[in-house]
Amino acid sequence: MVNEKKSSKNLKNADFDECVKKGISGEIKLYALEKTLSCSDSVVARRKIIEKKTKTSLEHVSDYNFDVNVASKKNIENMIGATQIPLGVAGVVKINGDYAKGEFYVPMATTEGALLASVNRGMSVITKSGGAVTFVDNRGMTRAPVFRTTGLKESRELVKWTENNFNRIKKVVESTTRFGKLMEIKPWIVGRNVYLRFVFDTKDAMGMNMAVMACEKVIVELIEKEIKAECVALSGNMCVDKKPSALNFIEGRGKSVHAEIVIKKDFVVNTLKTTPKDVVEVNYRKNLLGSAMAGSLGFNAQFANIVAAIFAATGQDIAHVGEASMGVTTAEMHGDDLYVSCYLPNLNVGTVGGGTGLIGQKEALSIMGVTGDAAPGENTLKFAEIISVAVLAGEISLLSALASGHLAKAHAVHGRGKDK
Repeated sequence: MVNEKKSSKNLKNADFDECVKKGISGEIKLYALEKTLSCSDSVVARRKIIEKKTKTSLEHVSDYNFDVNVASKKNIENMIGATQIPLGVAGVVKINGDYAKGEFYVPMATTEGALLASVNRGMSVITKSGGAVTFVDNRGMTRAPVFRTTGLKESRELVKWTENNFNRIKKVVESTTRFGKLMEIKPWIVGRNVYLRFVFDTKDAMGMNMAVMACEKVIVELIEKEIKAECVALSGNMCVDKKPSALNFIEGRGKSVHAEIVIKKDFVVNTLKTTPKDVVEVNYRKNLLGSAMAGSLGFNAQFANIVAAIFAATGQDIAHVGEASMGVTTAEMHGDDLYVSCYLPNLNVGTVGGGTGLIGQKEALSIMGVTGDAAPGENTLKFAEIISVAVLAGEISLLSALASGHLAKAHAVHGRGKDK
C-alpha cells in the first residue's frame, strides 16, 4: 500500500518538479525539502532525486503503509521510502513468568532462513515440558555524563555534593517526565574526570530520550550552577549505551531477565534428535570454554539472532542488540533430563515511544499482548520475559542441532537450499 497521497496544501506540479530539479543540481539539500514541500511530497521528491543521481530504480521502497508525517518527525530523516523485512511468528510457547503468564506467539522479522524454524523447535519442547520459568529485574536505563574538574579535591567535592543533594536532583529529574523516576546515581573518579551514572526507571518506554533530557536539566539547573565542575559530554560512555561492556554485564542495564526449563530426556531424543549429555557438552565446550578463549562478553550461542529479529519486528532500537548479545547460557544434567537457562543482563526494550508507534510494529507488539492497559511498566517487563523465552528456545535448538550434527542440513533445507 503506497501512502504518498498529496494533501490539499501541496504545491503545484510545476513547483514540485522545480524542487526535484534543484535537488538534483544541489541547489536544495535533501534535508531542506520539507521547508517547501509537504512530508509526503518530500519523500517522493527525495526518492526521484536519488534515482536520478544514482541511476537506480526505487520502485519497491515506495510501498509502505505507515504515516509519513509521524515517521518523518519521530523516526527517520531524509526519508525516501521503506525497506521491508519478512515477518513471521514463532510459537506457541508456554511461559510461567512473573508478568508473562500463558501461551504466546512471538513475532520475528528476519531474512535468515532457518531462524524461525529453529526457535519454533525449541519452543515446542519448552511447551511440552510445562513452560519456561522466568523472572525480570528492572535495572534501569542509564546515562553517564562526564565532568572536568581542577583535580582530585574538586572531583571528590562533586561526588559528595551529588550524594548530599540526591533528593533535589531527583525532584528536577522527575519534573521532566510523567512516569520516569530517578533510582540512583553511581559516581566514578579518574583524576580530573568525574562520571556520574544516572539510573532511571522509565516504565514502559525504553527511556533513552527520557534519560538524556533529565540529565541535561540537572546539569544546567543544578550542577553547573552550584559546582565549578564543567560537563564535557552528556554521555561519557560509562552508560554504557549500544556497546558490549563488562560494566553492563555486571551491573545490568534496562531489564535483566532470566529463563529456565527442564526438558525430559524423551523430548530431547525424539524432538531434538540428540541426548541431554551431548547438549551439555556442546554448551560447555562452545558457549563457555570457546567464548572464554575468544575473550567474549557473551557466553551463548545466538542471543543476538533472536533479539535482533524481535527488535526489528516490534520497533525497538536495533543498535541495542549490541548490549543484548551479552549473556550466559547454562546446560546441566537434571537426573536423566536436561536443564537449560539463559541470563540476559542487558535488555533495553520499550512498548511505547520510538519505533513502537509505527502501525506495523504496534501490531506485532499486540500479538504478545503487551500494548493493552496495565500498570505503568508492566507491559515492558512482560515483553522482556517473552523475549528471554524466545532466546532460550533458540539456544536449546541450536545447541541440539550442533550436538546432533544437523546444523548444516537445517540451513540447507530452510536457507540456501531454497535458492536452487
